[in-house]
Amino acid sequence: MTEVRRAGAVPASLWERDEEVATITRAVDTLCADRSSPGTLLEARGEAGVGKTALLAETRRIAEARGCTVWSARGGETLRSVPFNVVRQLLQPALVSMLPEEAREYLGDWYDIAGPALGIADPGERQADPRGVCDGLVAAVRRLARREWPLVLLIDDAHWADQETLRWLAALAERLDETSVLVVIARRPGDVSGDSARHLEAATAVGRPLAPLNALTPEATAGLTRATLGAHAEAAFCREVWAVTGGNPYETVELLAKVQDSELQPVEAEAAELRDLNRSARGGGLVARLEQLGVDSTRFAWAAAILGGGITVDMVARLATLDRADAARCAELLRGARILAVPDATAGQPSAGDLEFVHPLIATAVYNSIPDALRTAMHGIAAQLVTDSGLGAAAASRHLLKVHPDAARRCLERALREPPLPESHARVLFELGCATLLTAPATTIGHLRTALAMPGLEGEQRVDAVFRLSQALLHNDQLEEAVRTVEAEAARNPDPSARLRLQAAQYMWEGIHAGETSSPHRSARLAELAATCTGRDNAERALLILRGFDAMTHGESAEEVVELCDRALVNGRLAPGLGWTDTEWGLELPMMLASSYAYADRLDRAEALFTEALRAYESAGWSGGHLSLAHAYVGLGHRRRGRLRDAEQSLRESLRIAERVGRGLPLYWSATCNLIDTLLARGHVEEARTVAEQYGFAPPYPSTIVLPDPRPVRARLLLATGRTKEGINELEAAEKAAAARGRHNPVVVPWATELARALAGEDPGRAARLATDARRQAERFGTDTAIGEALRCAAALETGQRAVRLAAQAATYLEASPCQYEHAAARVEYGIAARSAAELNRGLALAESCGADGLAARAREALAVVGRAG
Repeated sequence: MTEVRRAGAVPASLWERDEEVATITRAVDTLCADRSSPGTLLEARGEAGVGKTALLAETRRIAEARGCTVWSARGGETLRSVPFNVVRQLLQPALVSMLPEEAREYLGDWYDIAGPALGIADPGERQADPRGVCDGLVAAVRRLARREWPLVLLIDDAHWADQETLRWLAALAERLDETSVLVVIARRPGDVSGDSARHLEAATAVGRPLAPLNALTPEATAGLTRATLGAHAEAAFCREVWAVTGGNPYETVELLAKVQDSELQPVEAEAAELRDLNRSARGGGLVARLEQLGVDSTRFAWAAAILGGGITVDMVARLATLDRADAARCAELLRGARILAVPDATAGQPSAGDLEFVHPLIATAVYNSIPDALRTAMHGIAAQLVTDSGLGAAAASRHLLKVHPDAARRCLERALREPPLPESHARVLFELGCATLLTAPATTIGHLRTALAMPGLEGEQRVDAVFRLSQALLHNDQLEEAVRTVEAEAARNPDPSARLRLQAAQYMWEGIHAGETSSPHRSARLAELAATCTGRDNAERALLILRGFDAMTHGESAEEVVELCDRALVNGRLAPGLGWTDTEWGLELPMMLASSYAYADRLDRAEALFTEALRAYESAGWSGGHLSLAHAYVGLGHRRRGRLRDAEQSLRESLRIAERVGRGLPLYWSATCNLIDTLLARGHVEEARTVAEQYGFAPPYPSTIVLPDPRPVRARLLLATGRTKEGINELEAAEKAAAARGRHNPVVVPWATELARALAGEDPGRAARLATDARRQAERFGTDTAIGEALRCAAALETGQRAVRLAAQAATYLEASPCQYEHAAARVEYGIAARSAAELNRGLALAESCGADGLAARAREALAVVGRAG
């Protein structure tokens, strides 16, 4: 990264790209200097939105200014399965412009081999050799490079290129010494695996990487802000632009455009509005903005995302079932909203469509926002439309690949016939149930019960429907009925694998039940089943996760918990089918997995999973309960880590979304409970009390487990506000509830340590017994956090040197723990017990870094006392 450019010197998307642009300029000049010069491959690598596409556009501008021929292509997330898609985009326009005889003569012996891959010749009867096709495409580039010299090839989003294109690119890279051509590719790190990754790495290993495309610095963001909004933009406003976008160039440009559209003044007083504006420009906010444009515009955007490339208003209108005038109106609205745009006329190659998405990130967010069942149906219809339009089997194939042939037939029949045929009626109801799960669980229950009562759902489909019904019952706060539903189906299903999945679902719902309802000896049976599981399939992985979560809540060995959870992963990641947006198992399993890591002191893995959930739901456009829970658990991760300010921010966002879904649901409790817990840790007691009153944080509690347990959190609030007797009663109720379910994890349900502190004055004997039991449970669980917290409690009940020794031990354990707020509290308490200014200063620094204002104030008061005594 180089120095910040002055305002107006370069386009917004090229700020701090001097070094990269200079490298590209030198490569173009070298190519233009000599026809016999060897070829070059340059790679621009960076995360989404850092300006890779803008850099390719600048490459085009530089090359065309020097008289180069420039051809470009782009990979597509939904087009990776279409063979030769990207290489065809690159080369086909030049070859199609020739007469057939000219193209045949030009390619010579390679015409019959490479021609079908490029779409300029019909496939022969004999199966082509893949290596021969690849060699033919390389030869085609070499000949075209001589004819069109100097030739520059640009490939954007190479990580989404099809495997055949990447094989060709690797082969071309090997022959660049004898091919005078400049190839510039842009890609994200990751996002490609298997043979495709091998081919892409082989290609880029031959080339030269450009300087890594990093985020903009705060100084550059300030310069860009003032260049866009005016020199009067205040420094605090500019800093907030950088803070909310993370310096991502694409997000920065989009945010500044939204600022201009909203006529927001670039002053410090308005900076707080930037976060909401930024959300509306991406992910779930983008989808919400799309929905505000109306049902027709949403359908138009969905149809455009299904088509992917070659977006014409006429084709979109047919797929979205809109008349031509309405479709044109929708296109104009989407252009005004910066979702779609007219293709760049300077791109050098004719566009196949009237429109394109402004950025691949927007196309992905819109595509992922389409409900699964509807997306499948639209691909089926698109395949028929593409075929009817005479665009050929290759163009239709990518849609058919998204839909099983039988499902495609049913989608088309369903689109053309109302009501559905009897044999497909149950399936239609099932898909309708799937589509309404996130927004209307009661409606889902009705659809699925009706479908299961009809003929037509057999085998895996029936198991899927039963599982989805139980999940809908859970979301509708009918947990006991969810348990009975899967239990009854497991009893009647003869298929061992189906029965295992249904049993896993039963254990899952029982495992998150907050009450006493559970099948006898559930934990023992679950442990027996998990002991035989190696994680070879998702049913076994599910059982391992359930067993790990069960062991965590019961306070068994944390090492065993982590070992069980690790066995449920595939190469350290969630297995396909168990992801956050996968529907086979739902979000509950990965949430249990991440929570088990969080309370077993493996916060690195927990936070990675929580963050992955948030990104998955935002990119998929899920703006309901799932997104609320994701923010809540990201907040939980921050709270456990001791980042209390970040925790509060995430939890307030979770609560805001939960308010839209409806009060009283488990997700609502997760947001409220964690927010109050965080405010208490910060020392903001009055604010915590206000939140509790505003959002009804009081019994009756939900039927599902909430982490952390709401009873001790409410008890701490009661004790902090002087309602001691009520607080003790709440902790004793927490004791009974935990004993009924065997939940003895002293970190998840810290009733014993809280009650011991509350009873220290009036019943010191019972308080000491509680502290001893808490320490025994903590040592059984074995994490530094659990043991350190138990020692903190024990130290609070002692005096003199014994209190000092216990406080020192607590601080030592918690220093090794990832939970920095608890470490800060232990340091302050140790400093008070030992009258040590050094320990108090350590505790004060930790408290301030955590945002624990109340703890920091306590440390300062103690320091003043120690100073006076000194």
